[in-house]
Amino acid sequence: MSGLILSVHGSITEIRPEDWDALLEHEPERASPFARHAFLAACEESGCATPRTGWAPRHLVARRGGRVVAAAFAYVRESSDGDFGRDWEWAAAAARARLPWYPKLVLGVPFTPATGRRFLVAAGEDRAALVRALLERARRLCAEEGLHGLHVLFPGADEARELEEAGLALRVDFQYHWRNAGYADPEAFLAAFPSKRRNAIRREKAAPERQGIAIRTVRGDELSRDPEGWARDCFALHRASTDQMSWGMRFVNRAFYARVFAGLPDAVEVVEARREGRLVGMAFNLASAEVLYGRYWGCVEQHPFLHFNVALYHSIDECIRRGVRRFEGGAGGEHKLARGFEPAETWSAHLLLDRRLDAPIRRHLELERPQRLEAVARWREEHPRLGG
Repeated sequence: MSGLILSVHGSITEIRPEDWDALLEHEPERASPFARHAFLAACEESGCATPRTGWAPRHLVARRGGRVVAAAFAYVRESSDGDFGRDWEWAAAAARARLPWYPKLVLGVPFTPATGRRFLVAAGEDRAALVRALLERARRLCAEEGLHGLHVLFPGADEARELEEAGLALRVDFQYHWRNAGYADPEAFLAAFPSKRRNAIRREKAAPERQGIAIRTVRGDELSRDPEGWARDCFALHRASTDQMSWGMRFVNRAFYARVFAGLPDAVEVVEARREGRLVGMAFNLASAEVLYGRYWGCVEQHPFLHFNVALYHSIDECIRRGVRRFEGGAGGEHKLARGFEPAETWSAHLLLDRRLDAPIRRHLELERPQRLEAVARWREEHPRLGG
């Protein structure tokens, strides 16, 4: 494209926040809060997403006449822990064939398996042309730095199609999302379940009151008044839970929480659970006007059904009350199905620089994709009660 200058940046702080965020303003729902400069800066400046932790930033920026017109956040990775790309089997197969898989270039948000724009393009620009330009720069970056693959993780369905047209191979997976079918109140949502399941959910939802636990959502000005205090408490609860797990997903630290509370006060929500005034559990979420994104959960006391109420039920009720369209609960969790969540397709796009890897993976994905799409479609046909 005429007059276009492409650059690669080793830190999100090398790009002015106002220049970066201007790319999202015209489509905040498609971009998600995780694409905002403040969130990416929180990941990097806190020390959570740095070369030392296996996340070396290589953000791609396109400028014309000094103005930022497009960008993509990208990281060089030496492993797959925390990117949720689910490519361990591919990496193992490459190792058996004595072909290198790492390092790789990942276009995705660190430790955040949430769908959203991966190529940010200013309003009024030729999106398709700028996506192709950024992709070509990403390919050249792989060649220059000896990176063996380009992986775009969790783009939306429309962006995934753009990437397929640009020559990348698509992979479909799924998560569990709750969708608001225009419920008038929480009882209208429960009415969609069979009687036995409906009564079980009511019993689970009633448990906190019997246990003397009060649950509410804290947001906005209340969080802004004491971001350091909320960062301290959320990190302590999160750590208390992850420290009990052998796999211990300790991707974020207290500094990350502090920066997110300070930098995104309009997007952060905390579901708090208190017993006798003491904070005993929390869910740390981000939100846009139409979508709630569940991120981290933690507790310092164990109570039956506390996790379901703090991480799921309370936020479903809040989504109904506020008219929020969708609640994405994060990766995994088949227990969500019994509580009103449904399978939802997620996408990734891949290009391997070695044709000995690229060709067989493309064949595999061509066979796998229709099977997975059919499985989700079949589930929806068999479980129409929560559609809408």
